[in-house]
Amino acid sequence: MSSYEIGDRSFTSRLWVGSGKYSDFHVMHEAIEASGAEIVTVAIRRTDLNDDTKDGFWANFDREKCTILPNTAGCFDVKSAVTTARLGREATGSDFVKVEVIGDEKTLFPDNEGLLEACRVLLDDGFTVLPYCIDDPVVCKKLEDLGCHAVMPLAAPIGSGMGIRNPYNLKIIMEQSSIPVVVDAGVGTASDAAVAMELGSTAVLMQTAIAGAGDPVKMARAMRLGVEAGRIPMKLYATASSPLEGVIGS
Repeated sequence: MSSYEIGDRSFTSRLWVGSGKYSDFHVMHEAIEASGAEIVTVAIRRTDLNDDTKDGFWANFDREKCTILPNTAGCFDVKSAVTTARLGREATGSDFVKVEVIGDEKTLFPDNEGLLEACRVLLDDGFTVLPYCIDDPVVCKKLEDLGCHAVMPLAAPIGSGMGIRNPYNLKIIMEQSSIPVVVDAGVGTASDAAVAMELGSTAVLMQTAIAGAGDPVKMARAMRLGVEAGRIPMKLYATASSPLEGVIGS
């Protein structure tokens, strides 16, 4: 599988996963292993990173295999997002950050202006900045022009499992971007992940679809295979599935 760059690091896995919503950290560990993910997000405001027991986060997170991606989930303004990012760097030692500045409590859609400002501050602060953003080509271009290291447009509302609602905007974003594009939020099935890759996504990030499944480990494996396999391009007309050569004469 081909590699790609995020900041000064190289990765091969095209599936990124989250660390929250699992029944316990042991299940999280098994699901991450099954997913083959090299980048794993952690919500700094919602995870106890001081628990170093065998049942805690760090005992079940493989630092040798995975890059931790702290995020600013739950932040509704620039100040709290920047503060949370800085706390995340201190707690994890990672300068990677998934920047979330939420503008609406019900939909959890991003606040575009707040996101741009928070990213500007964190870039100046030396972070590798990966913003969670609306699927808006204009906003994504502004984030790229700021110097962000990737853009992470949503496919559908966070945790909705609705799949890719606007493939046309995502395709435009991918075609215009010279930085990685990671489809984030709303992916519910392995087929959704395959569609995201077919559109041209660098990678796909998901959390609820795996952690909320009846068997998170099996779902993680399915998502891994969906990302790796992709799907065939859609066509308007039929194409024979069997070869035409060597057909028995009529």
